[in-house]
Amino acid sequence: MPRLRGQGLLLSAARPLSPRPIAMDNAVSSSPGPLRFVIFPWLGFGHLLPYLELGERLALRGHRVSFVSTPGNIARLPALRPAAAPRVDLVALPLPRVDGLPDGAESTNSVPHDKFELLFKAFDGLAAPFAEFLGASCADEGKRPDWVIVDCFHYWAAGAAVVDNKVPCAMLLPSAASLAAARDRQSSRAKPGAAVEERPAAAPPRYESEQNKQYLAKDGASCMSIAERFCLTRERCTVMAMRSSLEWEPEFLPLVAPLVGKPVVPLGLLPPSPDGGRGANANGEHTAVRWLDAQPPSSVLYVALGSEVPLRVEQVRELALGLELVGTRFLWALRNPSGVPDADILPAGFQERSRGRGLVTTGWVPQTSILAHGAVGGFLTHCGRNSLIEGLLYGRPLVMLPIFGDQGPNARLMEGKKVGLQVARDEHDGSFDRHGVASAVRAVMLEEETRGVFVENALKVQGIVADKELQDRYIDEFIQQLRSYSGLRCPASS
Repeated sequence: MPRLRGQGLLLSAARPLSPRPIAMDNAVSSSPGPLRFVIFPWLGFGHLLPYLELGERLALRGHRVSFVSTPGNIARLPALRPAAAPRVDLVALPLPRVDGLPDGAESTNSVPHDKFELLFKAFDGLAAPFAEFLGASCADEGKRPDWVIVDCFHYWAAGAAVVDNKVPCAMLLPSAASLAAARDRQSSRAKPGAAVEERPAAAPPRYESEQNKQYLAKDGASCMSIAERFCLTRERCTVMAMRSSLEWEPEFLPLVAPLVGKPVVPLGLLPPSPDGGRGANANGEHTAVRWLDAQPPSSVLYVALGSEVPLRVEQVRELALGLELVGTRFLWALRNPSGVPDADILPAGFQERSRGRGLVTTGWVPQTSILAHGAVGGFLTHCGRNSLIEGLLYGRPLVMLPIFGDQGPNARLMEGKKVGLQVARDEHDGSFDRHGVASAVRAVMLEEETRGVFVENALKVQGIVADKELQDRYIDEFIQQLRSYSGLRCPASS
């Protein structure tokens, strides 16, 4: 395989993180003997980028990492940090062709949401190439991995590691808040007589509960539900790893180990590095950044709802009219709904009416550079974990508009921290209108009393996300825990 070079329990007797000295990013850990890792994330950049960051952080501590994805995804990864690159191998496994999948589509942000099942089918075709790669690595004692780290859909990759090659495997979990929400859904199904009106304020709305039924449904292409993938992967893994921390999710993280029945080791938040082309120091000449340069401090609302599931056209228009109604400055990274001409997305005349105080771009924007900019005073986000961590890394208060997956639980977690406000939604179908958008934006950006509370709390959370020593400590503890588990017998699996 050619190499491309460029990324306790919460133990049941949970140990506090050790206060020992932390290795700096450009230093090699003094721990005995470097480890070898294979990291294989899901085919979405919301997974690829943070786990590339994990791979770099391991490499900066002297460990070797094979980072596995498809050729197209690897080509789109940012350049590795020079200090990490010599110890990171980028392994490209060609994605099989599947009828109905767009040509060249290798990640979730290049596949329409209604065709994700075809991406899963193509993804399952990576089982044999991955087994071949891992078998060849294990046959050479100089390259044999100590650990394989896979996402929660990779049951066959976990099988190749644990069953075929006797290499322990760690499974990457979704957020603790989303797993706790799944537990609560199971409890509510056990009590079907409970009235909707009794639902606590922090529980999921009805439309979100309906959306979540998709995880139990077998898709037509791969004949396996997401829940089945999760359970099979979990059974084959020794430990669970989670991009989280006790400081970030104190009310939920301790619940995860009993819920999944395996040791859970937090990774910290893996905030983006300030170098390597992913941080605030890059992309200063981008059009959006230059536009921000001309705006007053803390005056602009940055609007970005992710790249995977765009809003329906009618909801895009309501969002636009809400921004217009409130009158705040905004920079909008707009994802074009599939098949809709650019001219038909926004309300007629919207861009002309907002010229001078608003900029809409449908191309790529350097999100971390934008969020770091002094003109940005708030962030309207879908509450994907990457976006939350990036926004709060720079202390930006949030206007929250979750769309699917763990975004609803993430938004409720952030509301609990009082770092922002969700846009009001219809309980049954999740729709919203311009007035709900305007009300939330006004509270976060313009009303002095409420904005002051959200800014103060966002800065408190920034103190967690931007605490380099804390985040480094989680990585060191993760490595220490994996060393302690390396001698355990791999779980039996069919």
